[in-house]
Amino acid sequence: MVNYVDRETTLCISLAARPSNHGVRFHNWLFAELGLNYLYKAVAPTDITQAIAGVRGLDIRGAAVSMPYKQDVIALIDGLHPSAERIGAVNTIVNDSGVLTGYNTDYTAVASLLNTHNVDPAWRVAVRGSGGMANAVVAALADHGMRGAVVARNQATGTALAERYGWEYATEVPENAELLVNVTPLGMNGDQADAQAFSDTQIQRAKMIFDVVAYPVRTPLIVKAEELGVPSINGGEVVALQAAEQFVLYTGKQPTQAQVDAAEAYAQQG
Repeated sequence: MVNYVDRETTLCISLAARPSNHGVRFHNWLFAELGLNYLYKAVAPTDITQAIAGVRGLDIRGAAVSMPYKQDVIALIDGLHPSAERIGAVNTIVNDSGVLTGYNTDYTAVASLLNTHNVDPAWRVAVRGSGGMANAVVAALADHGMRGAVVARNQATGTALAERYGWEYATEVPENAELLVNVTPLGMNGDQADAQAFSDTQIQRAKMIFDVVAYPVRTPLIVKAEELGVPSINGGEVVALQAAEQFVLYTGKQPTQAQVDAAEAYAQQG
């Protein structure tokens, strides 16, 4: 395993207003496991334009992009992969000899999970939330053939997101919703850790629950779904899959599922 840094080391970074250790731990664990001379570092840029110039000028191989920069970086790079073009947001930049291309592995991760969990496209869906991640989630759901409602307190962003995909905007969860998706901070570590994004009654009516919150993986929503016997997809699955796809984009190497699971378990400890 590579456990040193030298002049040949390939650098990858994350760009976020509030960087976390997840990507640092996930990617560096896999770099070491696969014997790759790579290093991953989290960065809180003071100027996103200068940061992207640095990616290009310093030959940084890849950059994960978090809020609030997912839209801002589009004007600063050279092209978009269809995954990013579809929703107008970038969460991954790959540098090929100075040419920067934006991807969105959130979108591709959600799209993949809908298939692996055999989500029926005919189900009616309710997505709670209308922020940046909601754009990727609703796009993947719509491309899976699903229709439903965006449930959000912010009428402007909620209506805009719903109309973009021919969905409905709602302030309350429709009673006919069969797939319930939480894309809000409800249940996330912090001051909303005890919040359950959907009521017990709404969960009981549903055929599946999907919570994108990854910290913790077992949110109150996921715990309640388990108690009520409702199948679920958790945020740990999303974050591990999107990070694994980033890893492949950066390195060209495909880790095994066991290696991805081990890297995610290590990342969750930090």
